[in-house]
Amino acid sequence: MTGGAGFIGSAFIRQLLELTDYRVINIDALTYAGNLATVSDVMQSPRYEFVHADIIDGHRMRQLFENSQPLALVHLAAESHVDRSIDGPGVFITSNIVGTYTLLEEARRYVAESDSEAAAQFRFHHVSTDEVFGSLGCAGEFTEESPYLPNSPYSASKAASDHLVRAWGETFRLNTLVSNCSNNYGPYQYPEKLIPVIVQTALRDEAIPVYGKGDNVRDWLFVEDHARALVEILQNGVVGRTYNVGGNAERSNLDVVQEVCSVLDEIRPRQQGGRYADLIEFVTDRPGHDYRYAIDNSRIISELNWKPLESFSSGIRKTVRWYVDQQSGWTETVLAGKGDETRRGLGAA
Repeated sequence: MTGGAGFIGSAFIRQLLELTDYRVINIDALTYAGNLATVSDVMQSPRYEFVHADIIDGHRMRQLFENSQPLALVHLAAESHVDRSIDGPGVFITSNIVGTYTLLEEARRYVAESDSEAAAQFRFHHVSTDEVFGSLGCAGEFTEESPYLPNSPYSASKAASDHLVRAWGETFRLNTLVSNCSNNYGPYQYPEKLIPVIVQTALRDEAIPVYGKGDNVRDWLFVEDHARALVEILQNGVVGRTYNVGGNAERSNLDVVQEVCSVLDEIRPRQQGGRYADLIEFVTDRPGHDYRYAIDNSRIISELNWKPLESFSSGIRKTVRWYVDQQSGWTETVLAGKGDETRRGLGAA
């Protein structure tokens, strides 16, 4: 798999080692959002191996295919932060599009040139986002047949990689699958994302930034539920199919902030008194901020018998508790040497 030192990738590794007998090779370039601390609890497993490599290095990817003879590649490596893609889209094009192309070509070569049983069964599972579908109004949900209308450099790069995967399946008969997920949250998320930002700034008793009016709506998916879905798709998904994975938990950004603040009020009351929600501060909105995403996940429920186990309330409580318990070390460990974490995505060149 690729991107296993990231947020979703590390959760997938934990689920894969727990629920299956597979051997897992984790390929990660350890860019700013990748950190081996996310997989510290599985590093001693005899079924786990880490390889420090970049997916755009075709020669290295070819070596890994030849040496490991994999049954599948689950591709999670990606640049994923919308604000960063606004400030610097080039790295998103390189990693998300060129990187995916490189993996597809090396996978195609591996299947064509190897006579192993593993190559004959090989599957390429590309993990993507609901942001490729663009923005919804007040009603409706994204289905697997929704048209692609990406609005940010990030979502455009993921849309392009989705299309490449589909094309390699149709043209070269590579066994491909694609999954598009809604907003993930949970332990080990990189501190620049919404929920970690809320917890960190609140615990420092600083202003909690909310973009615009906070009325943008997302469907929230607990990362461990997503990881279980990826295991199901990998093992039982129909080749050539796309599966939407959502948490059945639509919330506005402001609702999310207020719920996190409410949980913090219970488990770590403010030393200065008052409520954490008093720290909310509305800031300049992101350019081209999609209004609403919502996922119709009926296909994966009916075909693969998967459903989210966590409600938003239970998942957010677990998440906030984890960040509070890890407050003394996690953020410092992840951000060590990563540089400035100031606001991004306002259109600066």
